Amino acid sequence: MIMNKQYNVVIIDDEEIGISNLSQSLSNFNEISIAGTTQSAQTGKNLILEKKPDLLFLDVEMPETSGLELLHDIKNLINWQMQVVFYTAYEKYMLEALRESAFDYLLKPYKENEFQTVMNRFFDSVDKEDKLSSFIDSLSQLIPENRTFLIATITGYITLRQEQIGYFEYAKENKHWYVTLQNGKSIQLKRNTKAEDIIKLSKSFAQINQQQIINIDYLAMIEGKKCVLYPPYEEKQDLIISRSFLKSVQDKFNLI
Repeated sequence: MIMNKQYNVVIIDDEEIGISNLSQSLSNFNEISIAGTTQSAQTGKNLILEKKPDLLFLDVEMPETSGLELLHDIKNLINWQMQVVFYTAYEKYMLEALRESAFDYLLKPYKENEFQTVMNRFFDSVDKEDKLSSFIDSLSQLIPENRTFLIATITGYITLRQEQIGYFEYAKENKHWYVTLQNGKSIQLKRNTKAEDIIKLSKSFAQINQQQIINIDYLAMIEGKKCVLYPPYEEKQDLIISRSFLKSVQDKFNLI
């Protein structure tokens, strides 16, 4: 575990005692720095976007809005790795919290061993992320281009490096392209984005069918018509090359 790195934490809870308890528990971890706290949901949104915390403790039940609604409102603006721990006295919210991709769940009042378990899971998670980043850095040394793109999303523009991008998928139900990143996050692109616009960004982007475009630098092998990608995309099973795109994909793959 990498213990010399500092991780920023933000706490949002409408009760001062809740913030105090969490702050006290977090003070036991030298690698944790509390970047900010607030009892207001609206202020909390701005605090998250300003401080870009690695770990967020978020109360579910607040007067202005619920923590679930707060997270939903800004989820398309979160373009960094952030783990969310919902902090509440209401166990009924657990399933919904998990559906909102919460990293963990802490019930009030908690015991210190329960808090320790949450923090252990967090440190294990960032350790895996650090190892993944090291793998990506190693992979980038093999890539002749290390390009950075300014990609238009539904909320504005985001800067992405080529090695951060695994593949693009078109969702027919809402007629949008999505880009999937190495941290597992999927970002919705602006509505008028076309496959041609994506392909023009890099020679490494290869269209494999009408709805999918892959970063060829992550292509480990082609099994029949199925694309098998390197980690962290190795579990993606439905990347199937259609007949009309097969030759162009093979040609690009052979150039690697």
